[in-house]
Amino acid sequence: MATVTLKGIPLNTIGTLPKPGSKSPGFSLTKGDLSNIQLDDYKGSKVVLNIFPSVDTGTCAQSVRQFNKEAAQLENTKVLCVSKDLPFAQARFCGAEGLENVEMLSDFRDGNFGKAFGLEFVDGPLKSLHSRAVVVLDEEGKVVYTEQVAETVEEPNYKAALEVLMDA
Repeated sequence: MATVTLKGIPLNTIGTLPKPGSKSPGFSLTKGDLSNIQLDDYKGSKVVLNIFPSVDTGTCAQSVRQFNKEAAQLENTKVLCVSKDLPFAQARFCGAEGLENVEMLSDFRDGNFGKAFGLEFVDGPLKSLHSRAVVVLDEEGKVVYTEQVAETVEEPNYKAALEVLMDA
């Protein structure tokens, strides 16, 4: 169990992020067209998992915008933005913002992604949503970087995550 805060109030997650060097947990997430996609579908590409509670909050929306901007310059890299938002809300946000370099994926069906990555909140006002985190995977699905943002209203360290991609 990890503890983070929301405006200083402690919140607990169901577990902890996978350690760098470990194999990423498998996952199945829902795309905007309501089809499912699995981790194996990204084999051969580097993957940035930008995970957050809801795209309908300012910090979460900014993380999607920032990774969209950065993703345009990354070779062989997919940026997956993951939340429990409905795929319709995710698509509406990206359409309104003109974002095309990230993939919005939803864990709304069963929440197994949040559980497998140890990010589901188990208490507090965000209970059952995901904690803000960034996980970077290499082409074989090995975890090469993780950050669980300690204060939920703060943005992740984009620079650190992107530097790992340049070195990988």
